[in-house]
Amino acid sequence: MTLTDTGFEAEPDAAPAVLYRLAGVTRTYTGKGRAVTALDGVDLDIHEGDFVTIQGPTGGGKSTLLQLLGALDRPTSGSVALGDIDIATAGGAALSRIRAHEIGFVFQGFNLIPTLTAHENVDMALEPLRLAADERAARVREALAHVGLADRAGHRPGELSGGQQQRVAIARAIVKRPRVLLADEPTGNLDESMRDDILHLLQALNDEGLTLIVVTHDSAVARRARRRLRLEKGAVRDITR
Repeated sequence: MTLTDTGFEAEPDAAPAVLYRLAGVTRTYTGKGRAVTALDGVDLDIHEGDFVTIQGPTGGGKSTLLQLLGALDRPTSGSVALGDIDIATAGGAALSRIRAHEIGFVFQGFNLIPTLTAHENVDMALEPLRLAADERAARVREALAHVGLADRAGHRPGELSGGQQQRVAIARAIVKRPRVLLADEPTGNLDESMRDDILHLLQALNDEGLTLIVVTHDSAVARRARRRLRLEKGAVRDITR
């Protein structure tokens, strides 16, 4: 699979465009008679091709921010623009299209269906795209080859190591050729060797132009990023060195 075929390759010599622009973003939850502010007036730009990590204490708002970036939630106030679409005000159909076409998701739990093969798990991500069967099959083969698992297409999750399962999950995320990959603790269930393998794969995808936004508690993961953010008490600050 060539870089152009993946759909991630950045235009040469072009200034990176703003992919996400958050302005005055607040997210407040109400429960048990009190309000909890997870995000408090966040202003943030993320550019095409960025590799961004987000760190912070448990309960500091990291998962909330990732849900907003993934069009899985809306802010209480402010705007979350992905390109020219404001997630805060877009309709349900538009948000579904964004999730299906624009964003790939990878989680700490691999979220693979145990009764399906690697090929079938990856293929599921293409269901909303309504591609022809031969195109779907070709994309799945290419995605699995891209993560080094071309020879494991017929294996079920129980027949794969933890690192291989996460590679299948990454293949499932990139098979639709998204603009951005959102990862929530993608190495959290892996040992150090497997963690480094997955980090190398993510770095390679970013080098091809895919935008990465990774929530992590692991400083070894965060150090791989070009840009490091810390989210604490609802506020974001850039700690890149």
